Amino acid sequence: MNDAFELLKLNIHAVTFTIFLLGLIFGSFANVVILRLPKGESIVVPSSHCCKCKHKINWFDNIPIISWIFLLGKCRHCSSKISIRYPIIELLTGLVFVGIFLKLGYTWTTLEILIFSFCGIICSVIDLDHFILPDVFTLSGIVIGLLGSLLNPERDVTNAFLGLFMGGGFFWLVAYGYYLLKGEEGIGGGDIKLMAWIGAVFGWQVIPFVILVSSISGSLVGIILMLGSGGKGLKTIIPFGPYLFFSAILSIFIPPEVGFDYFNYFIP
Repeated sequence: MNDAFELLKLNIHAVTFTIFLLGLIFGSFANVVILRLPKGESIVVPSSHCCKCKHKINWFDNIPIISWIFLLGKCRHCSSKISIRYPIIELLTGLVFVGIFLKLGYTWTTLEILIFSFCGIICSVIDLDHFILPDVFTLSGIVIGLLGSLLNPERDVTNAFLGLFMGGGFFWLVAYGYYLLKGEEGIGGGDIKLMAWIGAVFGWQVIPFVILVSSISGSLVGIILMLGSGGKGLKTIIPFGPYLFFSAILSIFIPPEVGFDYFNYFIP
């Protein structure tokens, strides 16, 4: 019995490590998409190369995290600096993958959330860089999320559609109301589609939690930016996609009832 238990623990550790390695690899690919997609470039060709000298990067210089450390964050050929953001995104993707697997285990839902997290990390960084959430991810994510609810026996179709309409619908109403009051856009269309995507994948129950956590975290960052600019940043545009994405991931580990309790406090 003890031998079987030890073998099971060993297998779990091996699978967890494999999931982490997969996360690093997907994180490396995410870096390519983040760099090229906003420019309208192919994410397949040409192969990975230095942005400065255009020299092709050898496979042994393209190992996630390890190559960056070994090369001291510099190109082997022209010694130009390689942003530390690359290994950070790789490590982040690996840790998110492992966290999802350890929480959800061997389920079809795990696979769906892993796909969402990979695409969500890409969207979040692009939003930080360019203030856009690409439709190729948000709209496709909505469709894939709804199809997943049809194919995945662990999920409910009605729940997915309710999540889609509650998530996207709530943000659309807020955006429309803000436009009527201020005459300008307050919430971007990409945020509305991202919220609908979250609802389609996670279900309507997480919507209050995502709204609560993303609003608080986004507001805190906004206040910090405002204070840092001496009050001149009251009109600073803050990309909201990253807060929505990480709030959705956080909902896996924190009971969504937290969001309901908050809203029930104001609307019994």
